[in-house]
Parts: sequence; structure tokens; C-alpha cells
Amino acid sequence: MREALAEAAAAGEDKEVPIGAVITCRGRVIARGHNMTERLHDPTAHAEMIAITAATEAVGGKYLSDCTLYVTVEPCPMCAAALAWSQIGRIVYGAPDPKRGYSLFSPSLLHPKTQIQGGVLQDECSELMVSFFKEKR
Repeated sequence: MREALAEAAAAGEDKEVPIGAVITCRGRVIARGHNMTERLHDPTAHAEMIAITAATEAVGGKYLSDCTLYVTVEPCPMCAAALAWSQIGRIVYGAPDPKRGYSLFSPSLLHPKTQIQGGVLQDECSELMVSFFKEKR
């Protein structure tokens, strides 16, 4: 999660919403990503989507069942659906997203075999978001 936090900080430096993601497979980092929606002018360029694309390239296939995603904020429904299609094995997130997190809409968006763990370094992950939006206002 610390590496995902570093990705989130990089996003914040680029004036992006500070969300970072890292995907590991068999104990090693195979992909990283952070929000790039402003830079790419693409509303789908979320941290998770960037990391999924890099991870599937690294493993040479579309399924990530042996992989773990570490992301600083609970995935949105779009990212959750993409993670379901990738059949990601595990998701570990920091802060819940009470306004736009996937669990508000449908926990079943994820693949049924995906393991989920929330609240990892939650305070640090939340603080990045709170500080970013406080500065924007």
C-alpha cells in the first residue's frame, strides 16, 4: 500500500485526484498507475485502469487471478467491473469512498472469487484526498 500511496502522491503533484494503484503477482510488483484523467483528457484513465492495462501486458494475458491490486481508495463501479473482467484475485484498498465506491452500488460487480480487504492505511489514504479537495475549494 505504501507504493500505491507514492503513486497517489505523484497524481496529486500532477493536479490529478490523488489515487494510486499497484498490482503484485507472486510477491513482486508488476504494474503501477495513478489517475491520469486530466493529463490524458480521458474520464476512464483511473489509477486502477492504468494498472490493469500494465499488469495484463506484464503477465501476457487478460486474467489476473494470481494478482493483488493495492489501491488507495475503494474502486468506483467502472473500475470494479474492469477488475471483475480481469478476474483479479484480491483487492486491498485504503479509504472507503462513501460517495462513489463500488460497494454503494453493487458489491456483486466484482468477480465472485475476488477477495477484498479495506481500511489498509486508511488514515493516510484519506488524508491525501481530504487535503487535495480542501486545496481545490
